[in-house]
Amino acid sequence: MSASERNCVVPASPLLSTHLSRMNPLPLSLHQPDSFDPQPEAGQVVVGAQAVAPAQAKASEHDEIEVLRQQLAQAQKMAALGELTSTTTHEFNNVLMTILNYAKMGMRHKDEATRDKALDKIFNAAQRAAKITSTVLAVARNRSGAFEPTDLKQIVDDTLVLLERELTKYRIAIELQLATVPEVLAIGNQIQQVLINLLINARQAMQSGGRVLIKLEHDAASGFVELTVRDTGSGIPTDKLPRIFDAFYTTKSGPDSSGRGGTGLGLSACKQIIEAHQGRIRVESTVGKGTAFTIKLPIAASRS
Repeated sequence: MSASERNCVVPASPLLSTHLSRMNPLPLSLHQPDSFDPQPEAGQVVVGAQAVAPAQAKASEHDEIEVLRQQLAQAQKMAALGELTSTTTHEFNNVLMTILNYAKMGMRHKDEATRDKALDKIFNAAQRAAKITSTVLAVARNRSGAFEPTDLKQIVDDTLVLLERELTKYRIAIELQLATVPEVLAIGNQIQQVLINLLINARQAMQSGGRVLIKLEHDAASGFVELTVRDTGSGIPTDKLPRIFDAFYTTKSGPDSSGRGGTGLGLSACKQIIEAHQGRIRVESTVGKGTAFTIKLPIAASRS
């Protein structure tokens, strides 16, 4: 080869230069894997094409959980409001029907005795309507959506005002054993939602009427207040008891004549609400004898 030939440089084509620049030299190895699977360095978590430090990943997860908690709290608040609205509307409808029926009777009959009876019934129904209204206004005015010291006896009294006519209609007698107990730290409307649900379940379990015991006790040793709702209904079979708090599980065939129940969401929501209050709910039942639900809530002083 001549000197001129040895010193001759052949310029590479642009296409070839570009191709070569994109090629990565392979490391010298006896084995070359079929696919390249990069592993994150120690202390990193790979998310998509980026490596995120564990602290950042945990912060993001914490934020998502907090958002979900807030959404759950809002959903429970709306559920409580919906239950209260449904119950109040149902009771008001009963009152209005009483007023309308006795007004018609007074218009049809001209004798003074019948008219006096009709006016007396209308007056009593109007008083009940005013009592329901004052109860609902007290709920809206005095109960916030936050945890606060709550009088469970007042919750029981307000709930019975709303359900009195329905319980009477289905021949349900109420027995009260309300001891003087400390206030609990609770969201009042949510606890009322739980109590309404338990009372409606009790009423539905007693197709031919019966008795419901509502009991309040203070367990000073544990720092809890116990609220018990016990019925004399049909009871729940032993094999079904472990599942009654599962979402969408129900022992009913569907809503009853009042349009209530049968979705399998009531007791599941009750359990979530009580657990959010750092409380507990348990059930005891005997087929043919009845069912008792006991709610335990920490007193306000123990959580303040």
